[in-house]
Amino acid sequence: MQLGILTAPFPETDLMDVADWAASSGFTALEVACWPVADGPVRRYAGTTHIDVANITAAQGADTVAELSSKGISISGLGYYPNPLHPDAAHRDVVLAHLKSVIDGASKMSVPVVNTFCGGDASVNIDENWARAQTIWPDIISYARDKGVKIAFENCPMIFSDDEWPGGHNIAYAPYIWRRILEAWGGDVGMNFDPSHLVWQMIDQRRFVREFGAHMLHVHAKDLMIDHDGLYERGIMSGGMGWQVPRMPGLGDVNWGHFFADLYRAGYNGPVIIEHEDRDFEADDAGIKRGFLLARDTLLPYIH
Repeated sequence: MQLGILTAPFPETDLMDVADWAASSGFTALEVACWPVADGPVRRYAGTTHIDVANITAAQGADTVAELSSKGISISGLGYYPNPLHPDAAHRDVVLAHLKSVIDGASKMSVPVVNTFCGGDASVNIDENWARAQTIWPDIISYARDKGVKIAFENCPMIFSDDEWPGGHNIAYAPYIWRRILEAWGGDVGMNFDPSHLVWQMIDQRRFVREFGAHMLHVHAKDLMIDHDGLYERGIMSGGMGWQVPRMPGLGDVNWGHFFADLYRAGYNGPVIIEHEDRDFEADDAGIKRGFLLARDTLLPYIH
């Protein structure tokens, strides 16, 4: 396994400077954030552009990989997490066009995985979303296959705010949806597994890894704490809002011993990428780095 970080919390820092810090801190991999270059407000921990995939050449891509390699850093995957099933067709067209650019960039750099969301329309049910997914995703999956790249969906429901309630903005969160995804597209699509999203859904993490471990192409390490006072106030019908609290690994309710034991048992030997969404460690650059280092010290004993 390789322990690394998702670069999204460093939007103003050059990729090579992020890599220098990561390497000096004992990390060996980066998931590189590849949102489109844009101005204006963005979703928290989204919008970071560390590689301009829409404009990178194959030569520039090779140079980027070589420079990172010289620092002891590999690219675990390219990350872009929009909503490909957004109800507005014009919005979908924009994000799907950039997703193809991310796939192009991965191909130019020989990065095998692009991490993203399956997407979802919060206003309609799962079956209606799945029907839309079957009309939208085959073209993207075929495009990625032709480029030698696999798509990894993260298992995050994307329900953190009122505009995402009640259905969330990503349907690839529960076992019964994952069985559909793998039946339809298995081999070309796999999972970017994040255990934190199972905690507040009360989905058995160990059983989940037993069933889907063979389909995990990439893994995120993020913790989550259930705020039981918030749960008492809002109840489970709130979809986690007000009581799911993202934390750095070691500060929440994920059992990391079980997590790694089950990944090893499933035969997973790929990257484990720390995803930072902990508000207690985001006031400034030093705080963000402190959070990553705390997570490193929690996880590194399990990495072999």
